[in-house]
Amino acid sequence: MIRTSCALKTDPGKKELVQYGTGLFPIVCFEEDLAREPVPWHWHPDLEIGTILRGTAVVGAGAERFTVRQGEGFFLNAEVLHALWPQEGRVCLLHSAVFHPRLVGGSVDSVFWQNYIQPLIADGARQSIHFDGSQPWHAPALEAVRGAWKSCVEEEPGHDLQVREALSRLAFLLSRNRPAGAAVPAKRALRDEERIKRMLRFIEENYAARISVADIAGSAAVSQSECLRCFRGTIGASPIRYLKQFRIQKAAQLLSSTREDVAEIGAQCGFEDASYFTKTFRELKGIAPSAYRRERGQGGGGAGSAGPLD
Repeated sequence: MIRTSCALKTDPGKKELVQYGTGLFPIVCFEEDLAREPVPWHWHPDLEIGTILRGTAVVGAGAERFTVRQGEGFFLNAEVLHALWPQEGRVCLLHSAVFHPRLVGGSVDSVFWQNYIQPLIADGARQSIHFDGSQPWHAPALEAVRGAWKSCVEEEPGHDLQVREALSRLAFLLSRNRPAGAAVPAKRALRDEERIKRMLRFIEENYAARISVADIAGSAAVSQSECLRCFRGTIGASPIRYLKQFRIQKAAQLLSSTREDVAEIGAQCGFEDASYFTKTFRELKGIAPSAYRRERGQGGGGAGSAGPLD
């Protein structure tokens, strides 16, 4: 039960469509190199945990950013807009697991759901947690994260019980160690995130066409200046920068999965000029489109990459 790539499938609002695991055992584990393929901005109703085995990653969760170094880990709450990308270097190995809250909480009328899961997913102050060792409870939390991932991947007899036990320990630690006076995101930040989701939906639906900042802003009924502020405050980039990276991400997927002409792929992804497409692809991926296709076709790695549509 391990995947080597997230291969995200999202609806037009960037909400992930994949159901993780099975209805009986709703969890899946990933092992991937973020230097090869950053995780783009998206969100889902599941909880997510992870550790960095090698290199350094940046986790974006809403407007928050934190750096996760080798040996450290993280928790991401349900419905949180998030992305992951390497800070630097050519290798950034990630072990992560995405699971539905019911794997730990059971039914909504159970004591486990009401005492541990519902308070957690409803806690606006706990959108994300960085297990960096700054608190004594981070060590057992990381042990639970690693234990759940290992049991899930190895699938030894009783692994389902071992996974649930590890995740239950993590839920207990999260419940017991909520920072005193933790601040809930301001209404403005929550409003900005909802606006961003609407604007991301518009880009997803129209990236192949000519679109402007005015078009993007209009999709959320805000001014261009407000659009710029929302993008920079939440995503960390201008809307045009995000659009350019989104187009290149789509082109990279097509280069890896089809035999279509490189220029045609560029046109499908909103680049009317083939030379500009090649220049932009090289700028963001560190390699020309044709070389990227050859490298991925041969199973190679090491191509440079920009942030995950950041």
